[in-house]
Amino acid sequence: MKKKLILESGEVFHGEGFGTELETAGEVVFNTGMTGYQELISDPSYCGQIVCMTYPLIGNYGINRDDYESIEPAIKGLIVKELCDLPSNFRTQITLDELFKRKNLSGISGIDTRRLTRILRNYGVVKGKIVNADADESTVVAELKSTNFPTNQVEQVSTKTPYANPGRGLKVVLVDFGSKLGIIRELSQRNCDITVVSQDVTAEEILLMNPDGVMLSNGPGDPEDNQQALEMINGILGKVPIFGICLGHQLIGLACGAKTFKLKFGHRGGNHPVLDLEKNKVAITSQNHGYAVDQESLKGTDLIETHIALNDRTNEGLKHKLHPCFSVQYHPEASPGPEDANYLFDEFIELMENFKK
Repeated sequence: MKKKLILESGEVFHGEGFGTELETAGEVVFNTGMTGYQELISDPSYCGQIVCMTYPLIGNYGINRDDYESIEPAIKGLIVKELCDLPSNFRTQITLDELFKRKNLSGISGIDTRRLTRILRNYGVVKGKIVNADADESTVVAELKSTNFPTNQVEQVSTKTPYANPGRGLKVVLVDFGSKLGIIRELSQRNCDITVVSQDVTAEEILLMNPDGVMLSNGPGDPEDNQQALEMINGILGKVPIFGICLGHQLIGLACGAKTFKLKFGHRGGNHPVLDLEKNKVAITSQNHGYAVDQESLKGTDLIETHIALNDRTNEGLKHKLHPCFSVQYHPEASPGPEDANYLFDEFIELMENFKK
């Protein structure tokens, strides 16, 4: 079926649709990963976004049962140069097109993804819509310009009911702002007794659970839209060790007096070099975020910058001067891809054990 991608700036890309025939609109972003499209599609941090893959061939190893990061995808759509209809991999169960049909998702293939990526790099992320080939382009552009997308993405993807992932080790409360299953996997491998709670949990509710530590997960959207979470963080800071990832990192920054800002086109991919300033070591990291902590705003706070991105020198890590609290902007739990940053989970375990003593 013929489809086209229309941007609010007026650019039109013609291609072939896959998945459902439904039209879909969202914020158009790009991801530079060569693999990991299944994890990307199921990553709650992509809630409300249409993702353009810069790697030209997508779907070549199919979809399997093991690589999901959530049960229900929150992504709005996918843009690829070439879609593989006949994947070849021993774990393959269904094709990417079949997954999109089952999950009622829309995609478009056969477009010039290099041109689209250059537009996004030059002008920043834009609103876009995947529509049928006969849709009136001027009408769609006007609709996109007048549309304000929802700002409650975290509420959309967070669990509504607390649940347990039992273990025999340290007790960790995982605040689900759109958590990937990889975080639970890494904590489980370290025998943690995990309780996953909703994004609107209060500090009092967390402290009543008497945890050994609190994990603040990744998630979608603007961190400043989560004011209730800032109150929660301030309520537990100094009373229990805290480890924040991605959105959790940004929320720690805001709660401690720093500011955040929107990046021009974000960091999305599995090949981002990050320098650990304390260890003087570089890790190749997986990233997915459109906002960052403002380094200038760290002055006068009790936060210390611990990591920076080597591509653009933006902030990638923080720790608190007085309390057992640290965070990183990237995804140490990411899979597949580099595992350079897995040591951060071990440091969280050590932080909790030392705090107990």
